[in-house]
Amino acid sequence: MNIDTSLFNSKRTVLFIFLFGIFLSNAIVAEIIGVKIFSVEGTLGFQPLHLQTFMGVWDINQTAGALNWPFVFITSDIINEYFGKKGVRKVSYWTAGFIAYCFIIIYGATLLTPADFWIEVNKGDDNFNINDAFGKIFRQGLGIIIGSLTAFLLSQLLDAYVFHFIREKTNGKKIWLRATGSTLVSQLIDSFVVIGIAFVLFGNWTIEQWISTSLNSYLYKFFTAILLTPVIYLAHNLIDKYLAKD
Repeated sequence: MNIDTSLFNSKRTVLFIFLFGIFLSNAIVAEIIGVKIFSVEGTLGFQPLHLQTFMGVWDINQTAGALNWPFVFITSDIINEYFGKKGVRKVSYWTAGFIAYCFIIIYGATLLTPADFWIEVNKGDDNFNINDAFGKIFRQGLGIIIGSLTAFLLSQLLDAYVFHFIREKTNGKKIWLRATGSTLVSQLIDSFVVIGIAFVLFGNWTIEQWISTSLNSYLYKFFTAILLTPVIYLAHNLIDKYLAKD
């Protein structure tokens, strides 16, 4: 049987596969580590702010899943630029399916009976149970799965719509405006929906904790999107040169 490799001779095909790989990898990693809420002040070596606001005490806490999420929306904008809304929708639906698949496999792994020696060699001096820790970390629960997938799809489809709306209004000019503008709108939805569903609707968080953590996450994405605007131009320039040789 002859193997047809002509598919990989197209630079646009290779580009799409490469961008999808970056998009998928970062999305899955963000979903897995998103269960951890960390203190930004503590990580940077400062004491928590404990700011008194009308909503109560405010600290800079956010989900670890936000750390690499900028790579997701940058890649999404690049896919949008070269493959349109149809390309973004296709990548978003595929990624949502792969994320659901990963959660199923990971959840199944937490149900496996651990080997006795594995628990024993990891006990340490404080009688640490590594299997319990494994389960608590990876068994994220139905709420986080539903919240993650809902927020992911809503934000990605909204990003694609806003991106093309701005592109049409600016006649294809001002890459920074459509890339940053679509990100700022879509990530507002993503930041509040995922935490709201996962930790408020299905969890025990207060409204104040939801708003403060979601807003902290959004502000991080907001400023990161602005700071990474030159990356969009650099990627656009490199891709144009790459495709020009096709």
